[in-house]
Amino acid sequence: MSSEREALKAQFLRDAGFADARRELLSGDASTRQYERLYRPDGGRFIFMDQPPAVESVVCPPGATAEERRALGYNAAARLAAGSVAAFVATAGWLRDRGLSAPEILAHDIDAGLAVLEDLGDGLYATLIEQGLAEGPLYEAAVDAQVVMQAQTPPAVLRAGAVSWPLLSYDTLALKVATDTFLEFWPRFAGLQPFPDDAVAAWDALWAPVWVAGEAGASVFTHRDYHAQNLLWLPDRSGVARVGMLDFQDALKAHPAWDLLHLLQDARRDVSPELEAAMLDRFLAASPRLERDQFLAEYRALAASNAARILGRVFARQALLGRRQYEAFMPRTWRYLERNLTDPAMAGLQTWFNRYLPREARR
Repeated sequence: MSSEREALKAQFLRDAGFADARRELLSGDASTRQYERLYRPDGGRFIFMDQPPAVESVVCPPGATAEERRALGYNAAARLAAGSVAAFVATAGWLRDRGLSAPEILAHDIDAGLAVLEDLGDGLYATLIEQGLAEGPLYEAAVDAQVVMQAQTPPAVLRAGAVSWPLLSYDTLALKVATDTFLEFWPRFAGLQPFPDDAVAAWDALWAPVWVAGEAGASVFTHRDYHAQNLLWLPDRSGVARVGMLDFQDALKAHPAWDLLHLLQDARRDVSPELEAAMLDRFLAASPRLERDQFLAEYRALAASNAARILGRVFARQALLGRRQYEAFMPRTWRYLERNLTDPAMAGLQTWFNRYLPREARR
C-alpha cells in the first residue's frame, strides 16, 4: 500500500473518532477490498473497510445501452458495483430498514472509498457448521430472511440518509457476459484450445432462453452473493435479524431464485440435495405468488448458468492469476452444474458439455 493511501486512511480514522483504535489486518478474498478490525481502548470493536476507488473498472450508468456497457468493461456489462462504498452504505441502510442485520455504518467517505462498520463478529455460517453447529436452523433462518427481502417490490434507488445507489436489474446482458466467462477462462485453465465458432454459437443459442427468463423474472431485491461465507449467525438477536449479512454491495433486482441458488448450491461447501430440497420447500411455502414447477425449472437453469460463471470468472480466472486455492472448489461446482443439467429442459446444454468438454477436462 502506498504511503499516500495509508496517510489518507489514518486521517479518515482521526476525523471519524477512531484515532486511538488499534488496527488489525483481516484476511482478504478475491476482491480488491481490504478489511481491518479496529479495537478501541474501551473494548469496542469495529470493521474498517478500504476500497480504493480507482482499482476497479467503472460501474454501469443507469441508462447505458448494451454497447456502452460492453465498452465500459466487465463491471458495467455485468452490473457489478466495483466495490463502491456508496453501494454498500445505501444497500446496508435498505436492509436495516427491514429489520435485517446488515452492519451499521458509523462513518464513511464515499470519494475516498473508506468506511467504518459495525462488527458483526466471527460467527460465519461456514465456520460454525464446520465446528459442529446444526446447519438446519441456520439455513431455515437464511431462507426466512430471503422471504423478508422479497416481500415487497424494491425501489429503483436504494437510499441511506444522503447516500443513494441505483438498484438495476439482473438483465440478459449481465447474465450472458457473466456466463460467457466460462468460454474465456476455462480452456486457458484446463490447457485446452479455445472453443470453436460452432460451439460458441450453440452455447449462445442454448443459454439464451435461460438468460431471458432470468431477466423476465427480475422482480425482487437480491443480495447477489448470498452464501455461507457471507452470512453470520447472531444468536442474541431474534427472528431473521439472527442472520448477519456481508458483501451485499452488488445487489440488484433479480429473479427470486438467485440468492437461493447461491445459498443452496454453495461453491465453497457441500449442501446436500436433501437440505436443498427442504429449504426450497420452505421458501415456496412462504411464497404462494410463485408457481412451483416454473420456479424450480428456472432455479435449476439459473443455477447452471451461475455454476458456469463461477467456474470461469471466479475459480479458473483466479487460478490463472496464481491463486491456486480456488481449484479445491472446482469439483463441487462441477457436480452442481452436472446435476442441474440432468433436468430434461437442460438436455441441449448437457449435450453441449458432453460434446465440447469431455469429463477429463472437468476438474
